[in-house]
Amino acid sequence: DDVILASGKEGTGVEDILEAIVKRIPPPTGQQNKPFRALIFDSWFDSYRGIVVYVRVIDGQIKSGVDIKLMSNNKIYTVKEVGSLCLGLHPRDCLMTGEVGYLTASIKTLADTKIGDTITTVYCPAETPLSGYKEPQPMVFCSLYPGINSSYQELGVAIQKLSLNDASFVYESESSSALGFGYRCGFLGLLHLDIIQERLKREYGLDLISTAPSVPYIITKKNGQVLQVDNPVNYPDPGEITHAEEPYIKAIIYMPSEYVGGVMDLVQGRRAVQKDAHYLEGNRVMLTYEIPLSEVLTDFYDKLKSVSRGYASFDYEHTGYKPTKITKVDIMVAGDIVDALSFLTYHERAYSRGRDLVIRLKEVIPKQQFAIALQAAIGGKIIARETIPAFKKDVTAKCYGGDITRKRKLWDKQKEGKKKMRQMGSVDIPNEAFKAILSVE
Repeated sequence: DDVILASGKEGTGVEDILEAIVKRIPPPTGQQNKPFRALIFDSWFDSYRGIVVYVRVIDGQIKSGVDIKLMSNNKIYTVKEVGSLCLGLHPRDCLMTGEVGYLTASIKTLADTKIGDTITTVYCPAETPLSGYKEPQPMVFCSLYPGINSSYQELGVAIQKLSLNDASFVYESESSSALGFGYRCGFLGLLHLDIIQERLKREYGLDLISTAPSVPYIITKKNGQVLQVDNPVNYPDPGEITHAEEPYIKAIIYMPSEYVGGVMDLVQGRRAVQKDAHYLEGNRVMLTYEIPLSEVLTDFYDKLKSVSRGYASFDYEHTGYKPTKITKVDIMVAGDIVDALSFLTYHERAYSRGRDLVIRLKEVIPKQQFAIALQAAIGGKIIARETIPAFKKDVTAKCYGGDITRKRKLWDKQKEGKKKMRQMGSVDIPNEAFKAILSVE
């Protein structure tokens, strides 16, 4: 009985939908004689008017020329225009209680109009702000740095504009000794991360270098302090940690029954625990797993599509935190730690991931005049090593014979020069190398 028969193609059922809206949706509550309060639910930037704020008026009314205050930051502005939203912006004299509309007040700073904030008037301010929206908690973190063809300022402006209409996208500036200045960004999930990166590239034409995604870990120290660590740089000394927790998800996978074996092998290799299995109609199977979020960040979805020939679908929801054992792995190039390549991982995967990374580094870092040591380390312990050999000049080419001691003397002289160069030289990792490594990671 609750379903309304309607067709947009034929235009039928429109009146029934409008009648149902009037009957089923309760009218807005609020009082006209109370101090003005309005909830910000969206905003966008206009080149001529500044930020256009979309609001829902909860109490009171608002007119142009009135001074307003944003209750989250106490910023004061003068309203230039108010109006309603009817397939466009239509100016009006005022917005009343229960109405939805827009206002402009020559607001220039993008961060001032926070979605969920409360607007009130200066001459008769409200005592308490509205409850607003529940703060979204980012579950995937990634660092973004400008590439060769982009600048830090351009990246900052683009990220600010994207965050204006996306309250779940958070960021803060950071710096890396290898990649320079950039931003540490938080996302709701993997799809959110991909969308933001793609918009930065397409809409703003930016050349980006992104680090490997990571999840937030809850670290409890011996002194009772509890930290949320999403960046390897902020990982405390292992001797100070009593225990750690990582986020888990409930993963639901749908697939044809003939691919169940391959999918189960893939998922169970990711520290997953099977919770349920259902055989559905039409030869379909639904598998439910509990799995750490960090295990599905990098290549899980691609491998799932590969083993199922593209037929499997994957959905997940967060279930909370559980105890884990994590380890910080540092990558060293010529004895220097490259902070952009350090990562946090489950302790049993530290050796394999560190080994894979130094092998890929060996393939992308160009040779120098001296040998370069590539090492993966946990604290002071080296767990993997590769060496990029030096360019070797044939210093004996001018010797057309004679005693072997002549050649030996030239080789020893070359060896001493290489040794001195190794002590004094430094390795500059090109941006192309970072892109090649981190894209695979």
